[in-house]
This record gives sequence, C-alpha cells and structure tokens, in this order.
Amino acid sequence: MAGKIDAHLADLGITLPTATAPVANYVPYVISGKLVHISGQITMENGELKFVGKLGADYDVETGQKAARLCALNLVAQLKAAIGDLDKVTRVVKLNAFVNSAPDFTDQPKVVNGASNTMVEIFGDAGKHARSAVGVAALPLGVAVEIDGIFEVI
Repeated sequence: MAGKIDAHLADLGITLPTATAPVANYVPYVISGKLVHISGQITMENGELKFVGKLGADYDVETGQKAARLCALNLVAQLKAAIGDLDKVTRVVKLNAFVNSAPDFTDQPKVVNGASNTMVEIFGDAGKHARSAVGVAALPLGVAVEIDGIFEVI
C-alpha cells in the first residue's frame, strides 16, 4: 500500500527515477542515527546524462532550475531506496548544491531554487531546509548541477 508521500507524488504527476548505483568508491547514502546523508546526485535521467554544460554560458537560470529539480528527484529516489517509506521523513535538513558556472555567473541561489521548491512541493513544510548554493568551475561528467542532502527520519 502506498504511503501519503507516494500518493502525493502520484497526485503531482511525479514518477521518481530509479536510484542509481555509485560509479566510484563511495556509498549512495549513510544512515547515522536519525539522519540520512545522501551522496551528491547529478542530472541523470533514465541512465542518460542531461544538462551537460555551464550556467551562464550554455544554460540560463530557468534551465538550471530544471537541472536542479532533476537532482532533487534523484535525491528523493536515493532516500526512498535508503529508508523504504518516504512517510518516515520528518525534515529535509540541508541541501548542498554545486552549480557548474561561467566565471561571471552569480545566480546560483536562483538555480538551486529548482531543488528547494521541489522539496517543499513533495514534503510540504518538512521540506523547508538550510542550504548552500556554490558556483564551481567544473562538475563530474560536465553536468550543470550536483546536489547532496541530509534528511531527518523517524
């Protein structure tokens, strides 16, 4: 039987992607006490890289928000793989976001709103979180955005 969050995802028309396996020497998540730390998620969709390039050169803010949303959905997919039932989530604690940025691009927070808005859309008030939005010179595989997250669960 689907939980409340799964039903809410269905109502929103959101299908979570399949949680991807790590491609290097790390684990996709670590559970420590009531916290679940999810490793950085990139813009992978159905086994295919999306949004490869730099914000401010190859992509505008709106497209960057779509990339950040995809990272957020991948985070939630990993979270579900870690805990089984998304109804166990009591809080999205923090998102750390990295935006592949052209040298003069300074709208990283606007880009990362794509992920933040997605967390609130899915988890309501429990989706409101602390975050960092950092511009970087490059990201793995050239993707536009990478985001990791910390979640509190029961």
